[in-house]
Amino acid sequence: MSIPTKRLHDLGQSLWLDNMTREMLQDGTLRNYIKELSVTGLTSNPSIFDLAIKSGAYDDAIHARTPDGLSGEDLFFRLAGEDLSQAADLFRPIYRETNHLDGWVSLEVSPVLAHDTKRTIQQVKSLHRQIDRPNLFIKIPGTPEGLPAIEEAIFAGIPINVTLLFSAEQYVAAARAYQRGVERRIEKGLNPDVVSVASVFISRWDKAVQERIPAELRNRLGIAIAGRTYRAYRELLGSHHSECLASAGARHQRLLWASTGTKDPSASDVLYIEALAAPDTINTMPDATLLAFADHGRIRGVMPEDGGDAESVLAGFERAGIDVDALAEQLQREGAEAFVKSWNALLERIAAKSEALAAS
Repeated sequence: MSIPTKRLHDLGQSLWLDNMTREMLQDGTLRNYIKELSVTGLTSNPSIFDLAIKSGAYDDAIHARTPDGLSGEDLFFRLAGEDLSQAADLFRPIYRETNHLDGWVSLEVSPVLAHDTKRTIQQVKSLHRQIDRPNLFIKIPGTPEGLPAIEEAIFAGIPINVTLLFSAEQYVAAARAYQRGVERRIEKGLNPDVVSVASVFISRWDKAVQERIPAELRNRLGIAIAGRTYRAYRELLGSHHSECLASAGARHQRLLWASTGTKDPSASDVLYIEALAAPDTINTMPDATLLAFADHGRIRGVMPEDGGDAESVLAGFERAGIDVDALAEQLQREGAEAFVKSWNALLERIAAKSEALAAS
């Protein structure tokens, strides 16, 4: 009998790893995840790299590049680019075999640009040129200022992972930005087949309300939001507009479940993986969650395309005093702020490492 991760993959959901370190590339961990656990892509973020740099895993690389005059953001993107280039090459066979559906790796633009459309576009184009891998996503936050940057990047033919989405409404706005970029390519006679995913964050919902709700609603908000979003996703895919784009050679922007590690220690460590089993989606998960699901996860059926009981559950949260729409905006705003904080901590860590290593 196949292991749970293989069964989830066979159901039609892609399993991506929410982690990326140089050590994983060197010791064969990532290769083993691909071979044994059906992992077909990965995502990364500044916090992940910060932890790896803190551990000393990048000391040699930082020391070697400091004499070149690289520092701060430039040094980070050089280090991350080297790792993600190797990871992209490792996933390249999957990228080819799935006709570019899978086999992707993601690199985030500087979070300090979350509300700066012009500079986001400039950095997206720069990173795309620098790393030069066909299966690299550049991550752009789905903030109001990020939406025009998403459209422009798609128009430029750059694959984009839209991040920091927290609701069906935010997802639809990102999907529309993607479609506008594709439409502009069609109008100009360009190839409309530009790949994109839209990342909706789940567990942060439950963490945000856990002290404000009755016990029977605990750990149910994120899953209900996912159900509502999945319904919007399916409705968009079945729309006449999407069908017209597909007939012109475009593909749809796939939905990705992010932040799927369980944050409540009293809840199942595979809570969100089991609840979010849905064909034609992606679930990106940290190592611990991936390994836990491989060990004891169960597939309890697939998410209903109509959202199942999502609306009735969300009504219960409204009665409990939770304004879901306002909270979605708050979570996106706080998420962007948290990414900036992590980014600044990362750059401070790199600066301190560079100084210490140079002195030694």
